Amino acid sequence: MSILVLAEQHDGQLSSATAHVVAAAKQIGGDIHVLVAGQGVSAVAEAAAKLDGVAQVRVADHAVYAHQLAEPLGDLLVALADDYSHVLAAASTTGKNVLPRLAALKDVGQISEIIGVESADTFRRPIYAGNAIATVQSEDALKVITVRATAFDAVADVEGESGSAAIEAVETVVDNARSAFIKEALAESDRPELGSARVVISGGRGMGNGENFKLLDGIADKLGAAIGASRAAVDAGFVPNDMQVGQTGKIVAPDLYIAVGISGAIQHLAGMKDSKVIVAINKDEEAPIFQVADYGLVADLFQALPELEQKL
Repeated sequence: MSILVLAEQHDGQLSSATAHVVAAAKQIGGDIHVLVAGQGVSAVAEAAAKLDGVAQVRVADHAVYAHQLAEPLGDLLVALADDYSHVLAAASTTGKNVLPRLAALKDVGQISEIIGVESADTFRRPIYAGNAIATVQSEDALKVITVRATAFDAVADVEGESGSAAIEAVETVVDNARSAFIKEALAESDRPELGSARVVISGGRGMGNGENFKLLDGIADKLGAAIGASRAAVDAGFVPNDMQVGQTGKIVAPDLYIAVGISGAIQHLAGMKDSKVIVAINKDEEAPIFQVADYGLVADLFQALPELEQKL
């Protein structure tokens, strides 16, 4: 039994999410291969080869894979899939874009956002916005799976060159006439990436407007935190949607999550309730967020935030 993990990469670096997906693959059992597809990805391949449990890294280095477009990546996975019993990817923008295409082209079902492995064909995944956990079994010859990275502890790097997995070039080059890369608009920030940050502070509708989100900056700087937002704040136009935490945004599980002016709608809780420690600041003592918070402060955020920043 062999497992293929699609590597997650950003700006020429291997994303930390890949180590979490490899951890899920180890629980399934079998030889683990990592596919690195892109252009000029030797550094990504070398980083993937150091992950504990990886037996081989397969590298598809060609311009057609440069921007992680779903069409060429899907076709590449179709070409490689017959060698594997499982294909795994992180439940990220890339994974959600590519793996459904593979499942459709191979005429198999996809198992999305698993949070646990029961056996090689049986997995646990959240349903109803995380209020229930479904145990699902697949009888397909090929299991196509996206992994909720926050549910698995990342594998460590293997020390020394001798521990690195073999790196093999993949010669398959697919044709892609269906899509083309036009441009990308990147939001630059000195703060940690929201999905992998150890500390996250998020604002909700209670922030009042986008200008007031600056009240979170000082605290975020002192804690080395990423800044997130609830869907209500995003829908109101306070902040861009790449800051959204929740069922339809980013799923986070930091060591510390601070929710400011967030009532705690079920869709938001689904995206952050696995955080190790949850702190809530809200002037409504009946807000649902307090039911999941480890620490709650019933206070006006416009008084509490400056005081918190001063204490820090």
